[in-house]
Amino acid sequence: MENSLDTAPQVLEALQSDDSATIRGAAFNAGDMALLEAIPLLCSLVKSSNIGIQEAAEYALRKIRGPQVVAALLPLLRSDEAPVRNVAMDILREIGSDSIESMQPYLQDEDPDLRIFIADILGYSPTHQAVLLLSKALLKDPEVNVRYQAAVSLGNLAFPEAVPSLCQAMHDEEWVQFAVVEALAKIKDPSAANGLVKLLPQASPLVCSAIIDALGDMGDVKAIPLLFSSLENVGVPLRHKIVKAIVQILSVRSLSLLAAKSQERLRAYLLEALADNDEDILLAALQGLSAIGNEDSTKAIINLAVGLDAERQPELYEAAIHAIASLGYNNMLRDALRSEDEKRIAVAMEACRLLKDQSPVEELKNIFWRVSPELRREAVAELAQMGTCTDTPFFLSIIEHSDDPEVLKSALVFFGNQHGCPEVEDIVFAQLDHRYVDVQEMALEACINLHSPKLNSQFKIRARSEDPMQRMMAIYALGRYSVTENLDEILQALEDPSPRVRQVAIEAFQNLGAQAEDFLPHFLPRLIDEDKDVRIALVDLLGQIGTPAVMPHLVSALADENDWVKIRAIEALGVHKLADAVPYLTQLFETASPMVSYKIIEALGMIGGNVAFSVLLGLMNSEDQELQHAAAEAVAAIQAEQE
Repeated sequence: MENSLDTAPQVLEALQSDDSATIRGAAFNAGDMALLEAIPLLCSLVKSSNIGIQEAAEYALRKIRGPQVVAALLPLLRSDEAPVRNVAMDILREIGSDSIESMQPYLQDEDPDLRIFIADILGYSPTHQAVLLLSKALLKDPEVNVRYQAAVSLGNLAFPEAVPSLCQAMHDEEWVQFAVVEALAKIKDPSAANGLVKLLPQASPLVCSAIIDALGDMGDVKAIPLLFSSLENVGVPLRHKIVKAIVQILSVRSLSLLAAKSQERLRAYLLEALADNDEDILLAALQGLSAIGNEDSTKAIINLAVGLDAERQPELYEAAIHAIASLGYNNMLRDALRSEDEKRIAVAMEACRLLKDQSPVEELKNIFWRVSPELRREAVAELAQMGTCTDTPFFLSIIEHSDDPEVLKSALVFFGNQHGCPEVEDIVFAQLDHRYVDVQEMALEACINLHSPKLNSQFKIRARSEDPMQRMMAIYALGRYSVTENLDEILQALEDPSPRVRQVAIEAFQNLGAQAEDFLPHFLPRLIDEDKDVRIALVDLLGQIGTPAVMPHLVSALADENDWVKIRAIEALGVHKLADAVPYLTQLFETASPMVSYKIIEALGMIGGNVAFSVLLGLMNSEDQELQHAAAEAVAAIQAEQE
């Protein structure tokens, strides 16, 4: 639109134009000017088939709002065109409270659909006047769907003063009763809970079910006595819902505070509820039994868990396992471990894993040799965590007779935790020669966990082995034990023929932190090691030390022939924000591979400063859009640091 619309006459004239862009602009102007004279024209534009015009008119009417807009929009609810009615409804939901008086006569209209629309709109008008009108419609309107909508809207408003009318409406048709129950559940007021409790004895089974669900969600403890008194007088499905509501209201902690007779009575119904098909009811029953269950409950829960699909019903299965564990180790859990049914054994073992004591240890040891390999692995994994020195013979028999690497690794976990048991060091150390590499690795971790002076001495001897793998493991262990106490062996390993041994020797110094700087003359020659992994390990070590003394060596690593060595050096220089490195990084960028280039940009963003900022600004002119984007992010990072 070429001419600006500064005055009301200009806007009104433009609203009647034949040009859609002009009309649209005028509508926006009318809204911004709050032009009351434009309301009739804007309402007519709501009927436009042009979506842009319709949206602009809607914007303007929402912006102007007030009683005049409400009164002008209400007739559009009679439109035969659904889109027009929907737009009018949507606006009125937002602004209807500006003029409840305008809507009141429409609640007496002969058209029930119109009365439904008004009842809906009033549900978005949080005023006491709206509550009065809806309450009257709920109790007096001849059309059931209007009464239903009035109940829904009273629930949306959630005013406590609506409770008496809602309770009175429980004598209405079942369709309305459901809406009433839902509305009362939304009103967070004791009067609403009291109303639901009083309605329970007179409602149909279906409505009773809805009431019970609502009471459970509301969590009002005052409902408990009536719920308890209703348990014997209802059918099985409804009883299960009552049990669920009781558990919801009281919570697991409070259930144990019930009197002994009440607990016994509730426990019987909780056990019965385990036969339900509703997962929510089953979860509630499991939660309840975890608090007040007994040995019989353990058996029933195990039976349930055995029939569950752990992958399809993970929440329910996990709840069952936790419930079994919460009831502790008892005869029923022991019997499940002794069962011939491996699914039953598996359930019992999962529950035992959560126990805080060693009660199941003997049973787990007894079943080990008679179950499938999969269960055997699970059993020994549990025993490795539960066992004590007295269980050493069992684990020794595993070391001697089992050929399953997973089982052997669990046994080594056990031995690695037994610091005070005799002969443990020799047992674990011997497994360093096992034919499976992963067993060797677990044996190494077990040796390190034991942190034994005897093993330290044996590793010193092993560091001179002819087998490079054994030398590597020995240096790794000596570094974990103490770099300073084992310094001679670790320094010798820096010259080892095996690159993996040299790499592990360098990594050992990482255990010293910043103190590793004292040994710079010993490991710096590895910067020109023939093996890239050794050089990478050294650059990582230098980055970890991070003192001024190591920075020149990180800069020199930028000339390495291997990209990964360069990348680790670049990352370290960025982390330590070495401004002196910027010229070197800039020079490297000219010949760098794409991967290295991105790392340089990232490092420049971390280092910051005028020089880095200028370099990055220049890179933002790159023809490569990805480089542009990376440079822009780095510039943004520098700017953020300045704020």
